Amino acid sequence: MNNFTYNRVTSLLDAVNQATADQNSMFIAGGTNLVDRLKVFLDQPSQLIDISRLQMQNIETMPDGSLRLGALVSNTAVADNSDIRHNYPMLARAILSGASQQIRNMATVGGNLLQRTRCPYYYDTAFSCNKRQPGTGCPAIAGMNRSHAILGTSEHCVAVHPSDMCVALAALDAVVQVASPQGQRQIPFVDFHRLPGNTPHQDANLEPGELITAVILSPSSFAKSGVYLKIRDRASYSFALISVAAAVNLQGEQIQAVRLAMGGVAHKPWRATAAEEFLIGKSADIPNFTQAAEIALQEAKPLTHNSYKVELAKRAIRRALTVSAQGGGLV
Repeated sequence: MNNFTYNRVTSLLDAVNQATADQNSMFIAGGTNLVDRLKVFLDQPSQLIDISRLQMQNIETMPDGSLRLGALVSNTAVADNSDIRHNYPMLARAILSGASQQIRNMATVGGNLLQRTRCPYYYDTAFSCNKRQPGTGCPAIAGMNRSHAILGTSEHCVAVHPSDMCVALAALDAVVQVASPQGQRQIPFVDFHRLPGNTPHQDANLEPGELITAVILSPSSFAKSGVYLKIRDRASYSFALISVAAAVNLQGEQIQAVRLAMGGVAHKPWRATAAEEFLIGKSADIPNFTQAAEIALQEAKPLTHNSYKVELAKRAIRRALTVSAQGGGLV
């Protein structure tokens, strides 16, 4: 049994001050992932700081045309928002492809960013795990690793990030706004999550006590053609084996701008920047999309049981880019 205190805060400053003073405390809002971890003692905080009453529950259009998603906006509210559906359809599709309706009703924007891997070795405390206890090893490397990472891995961890929403946010060049007792700062989404390296227990580039307050989406000329393609073992409530968020902006038959991100392949949402750079100025055709897919996976290092992901990811990239170039679609 892990004894902890519970405190519901009413101000942002109070929340970050408490978390800074007690660095073994944790924030809780919807709790859709954290409560699961508490039940099996993966997390043993000294205090839970309930932030669910803070004023971070709005979706607002900013003066520059950006869309600001408060950290406590539910996943359902984001997916149902008319601005999101019209201007950032890949984000709505990504959210709707993940979890159940009941979970989406509770899960929040900020919580989605901070959910932890569903690697079975991480959840089963009978096994060692560097994410739970650094320095104890990663049994997935030599074990059953069908669902594990093929890009950006290290000898310390091959777990994958579980979020669908975050893959779309990576493709959309989102920005994460965070607060601390020192004030607020912004983190480009591609820099928010971490690769495992030798510190796989650290998932995000947050300082102690920092709290996510919002995610900001910049205006985009190509986001309306964005698609989200998710490949999984079953059609309902299953994490991605491979997912692809893609958006192509054409000028005539020539690619003027492109965004490409993948899920199910790495410890963080994986932005395929080299493939994007290759496609700029090229024609939107299958040969170029095929070559882009090859570039995106050229550094893949499959394990014993997940080599299928390499070819599966290539085909998913080609399909997603093709559909986006034709105007969008897919869930």
